[in-house]
Amino acid sequence: MTTTTGYLPVPGAGLYYEMRGNGPTLLIAQSGEGDAGRSADLVDQLADAYTVITYDRRGLSRSTLDDPGNGVTMAEHADDVHRLLAALTDEPAAMLGCSLGAVIGLHLAVQHPGQLSTLIAHEPVAPRLLPAPDRARHEAELAEIQQLYREEGLPPALKAVAEVLGIDPAHPDAEPGLTPQPMTSGRIANFGFFIEHDFTAVIDDTLPVGELAHTPARIVPAVGRTTPRTVFDFRCAQELATLLGAEVTEFPGGHNGNTTHPRAYAAQLRRVLQNA
Repeated sequence: MTTTTGYLPVPGAGLYYEMRGNGPTLLIAQSGEGDAGRSADLVDQLADAYTVITYDRRGLSRSTLDDPGNGVTMAEHADDVHRLLAALTDEPAAMLGCSLGAVIGLHLAVQHPGQLSTLIAHEPVAPRLLPAPDRARHEAELAEIQQLYREEGLPPALKAVAEVLGIDPAHPDAEPGLTPQPMTSGRIANFGFFIEHDFTAVIDDTLPVGELAHTPARIVPAVGRTTPRTVFDFRCAQELATLLGAEVTEFPGGHNGNTTHPRAYAAQLRRVLQNA
């Protein structure tokens, strides 16, 4: 099946995107260093039923900043997705937001009512969803990881990120037959941007939590089946569910289940979207 690629100028940056498949629009917003290709195995399982859009967040891979010295805000990330969807479809779209991508989706649901039909918010890294003491503690934790990255480099910082998100690199859990994506120089650069700039966007976030229950979009709080129940990202999903008066929906795998369990994850995603 053919993949269409494009490049959309947005304020302060240019966005690279990919489209593949047929059917209703489904945008996937990845987290971490994930660019348009990070969810390729998942897209393979969905392109028969959906027109799937993936993209490089500003600052990653082919989505370059007009001024490379600039950082990024969550509001800019959300505006990027708003402009991308407005350019590619006239209908309300479904969105899978993973981790940081889920927070982008929550902003979009509030700022542009009606642009999303359903948002599956998988383990949003949104400290503002938590009680004030926990929020402050996790924001400080992210700042400490940034400082660790600046002082000691990427490997110890990634180890700290994995601990915060409940990921166990020593015991990877994945579907059989997957080919792991290598740690290329591009991924290393993207991880650096993620920690240096996207962490700041999360720490400085102004997500209007009180407005989430009033958006017309259907928001589905989601967690990984194997994500530890005590970690930051799981608790954010729980708090979101409580705020919305909704149940938390489990997906296969852990925090990165969309990349480690693409077949099972896609099957659950289809079920959720079909029950909209």
